[in-house]
Amino acid sequence: MSGAAWDTEAVKIGKNSHNGAGGPREKVIKSQSALNAAKRSGAAVATEKKYTTGNAATKPAVEGQRLTMVDRSDDVVPVKKVSKEVSDALKAARKAFVTADGKELTQKELATKASTAVANIIAIESGKATPDQKVLTALERALNTKLRGKNMGQPLHAPKAAPAAAAAKK
Repeated sequence: MSGAAWDTEAVKIGKNSHNGAGGPREKVIKSQSALNAAKRSGAAVATEKKYTTGNAATKPAVEGQRLTMVDRSDDVVPVKKVSKEVSDALKAARKAFVTADGKELTQKELATKASTAVANIIAIESGKATPDQKVLTALERALNTKLRGKNMGQPLHAPKAAPAAAAAKK
């Protein structure tokens, strides 16, 4: 072992030692001025956009997880649309709703009653809208008809049945 490099050469330890690739180390630049200086010096600059989900209290992390899933898949993932059952139930409920003057409810009147845009009503009835739970809730209340879950198309608040005790007395 007397002829090894260990005995004849100085061993560098720490930041001055360059082993392996031997090139300069990758540096993360956090300021715009440092980035501009690196560009002026002719250094190789690579940028990478980081996506975050933001504050968990204001934005749920579900959308970020969905985007990650979409990024990892090789297939084209279609955007979720309102089902045909929901659009048919909305059309039927709107046509069955009779206004004070005896006419059926128009899309514009329903949009005003549900505090939403007419375009939302048109998109849901045509089946091209993405499901928005707030809009569907507002439409259910305006039409008093269930648009989600089982019993779709049934009244939202069914009339209460007469108590059995009152019926037995008569």
